[in-house]
Amino acid sequence: MEPKNLEPEQWKQDYREFIEATRRFYNKTLDTKTYKGISGGFGSYAQRGGNASMLRLRLPGGRLEKDKLAFVAGCIETYGIDLVHFTTCQTVQLHNLNEKTVCRIALEALEHGIITRGGGGDFPRNVMVSPLSGVEKEEYFDVMPYSLAVSDYLLSRIHGPMLPRKLKVAFSNSAENLTHATFRDLGFAARPDGLFDVYSAGGLGINPSFGIKVADGVEPEQILYYVKAMYDLYLEYGNYENRAKARSRFIPEALGGEERYREVFREMLESALTCGENLRMNPRCVLVSKEGRIPAPDHPRVIEQKQKGLYSVLYHPVGGSPNPSFFREIYNVIRDMEQVELRLTPGGAVYIINCDGREAAGVLKVTEGGAETAFEASAACIGASVCQQGIGDSQALLKKLVQASREAQFADGILPQIHISGCPSSCGTHQIGELGFQGCIIRIEKAAVPAWQLSINGCERQGSERMGEKLGVIPDEKAPDFILALGKAVEASGKGFIRWQRDNPGALKAVAEKFLV
Repeated sequence: MEPKNLEPEQWKQDYREFIEATRRFYNKTLDTKTYKGISGGFGSYAQRGGNASMLRLRLPGGRLEKDKLAFVAGCIETYGIDLVHFTTCQTVQLHNLNEKTVCRIALEALEHGIITRGGGGDFPRNVMVSPLSGVEKEEYFDVMPYSLAVSDYLLSRIHGPMLPRKLKVAFSNSAENLTHATFRDLGFAARPDGLFDVYSAGGLGINPSFGIKVADGVEPEQILYYVKAMYDLYLEYGNYENRAKARSRFIPEALGGEERYREVFREMLESALTCGENLRMNPRCVLVSKEGRIPAPDHPRVIEQKQKGLYSVLYHPVGGSPNPSFFREIYNVIRDMEQVELRLTPGGAVYIINCDGREAAGVLKVTEGGAETAFEASAACIGASVCQQGIGDSQALLKKLVQASREAQFADGILPQIHISGCPSSCGTHQIGELGFQGCIIRIEKAAVPAWQLSINGCERQGSERMGEKLGVIPDEKAPDFILALGKAVEASGKGFIRWQRDNPGALKAVAEKFLV
């Protein structure tokens, strides 16, 4: 099965609606709620205050190849873009755009294979993939080709019936489960035997839920039938009356439980298999043909690939928001490097893959200045200073905590990676962090005070999945003191955080309780 993609000129016909709605929103003849219902379907939302827009560039599998990278760099320079963010769904968000700029970039992106359509709203979203798929030594097998075929298939359904809410699909290539394949709307978890286990009806946010395993040992060539089954199930049983209960994770309860959900999924799968549509895939694998002969520098951000003599270089800007100049600088370095491309991670970072030793050294140099410890590589959504939905300023909190940690000179490993979401939507994936912060407002002496709902001991790894345990609320101003107290407690033990936590059950909770209100 070869998916048939629309040409840029065909997609452009859709964007007339977006351009007209944007014009009306900015001249104040279209209200914010109505505009959001239209613009979201094109990957764009008005920012807080309604005086600027963001645009989400849909990047299947988190792949940012050279042409797309050059396009992003050119947009930043041409339009003076001063804020860019790597999202936890492996996309690039451009912020602080005016009316004309957001429309122009959305259209220009089509010429470079970037389709913002369905980047938001009630549509299939960006298909997520383990970022080092195809090059990682420990992976079970390369899942990228299958994910790209699924992305094409779902894009072909953009003009189909409206879904109840968004549909998120993810692929994992190992038990690390970085993309949360076992708790997405639909997830394909690779197995050592070259097959997939399939999970459905999971998700973070309000009423988080782990996925239900609906199939074992699925042949990769068959997975589009499972995608169609999920799509049809969502159309049939999703809640169109109550948006608060419209995500797929609410369907099992509405049907009467997990077993009934599995039965319904199997019925939908049987219907997909017998519908007469040929969805069996023969995906084209992208093979790395180059070979390196010069060793790369010994550096913690350099990772050996399974291809002999090749390396990936990790760059994690603090908060997932790189200096906009990064895109031009990295493009200038890699543009003549064979088969080198960028892969966005689900944690706000990026790998530059397929470098030989000499190339890795050059990439290392241009990516200096990012996170230097696991704690500094924490995940944070864009936050309330930009997002209309936001309650807490995630980026500001992370900057304060990183500054406190640097002033205390904590060694790497003393503090864990944390996850910060500005609201219950969990765009910062706070619910699966060892430490999770969710923005909220509390009242102290009748005054509204910014604060953070603290959760601990979350885990994303397949087989050990846990939602974090909610401990209570920490006022924003006390959060740095909590992090300092935690760091000092771990440091005094002579251990790293992971071992300290393992050897002292309850110790983290004891430290946190001193700061809860």
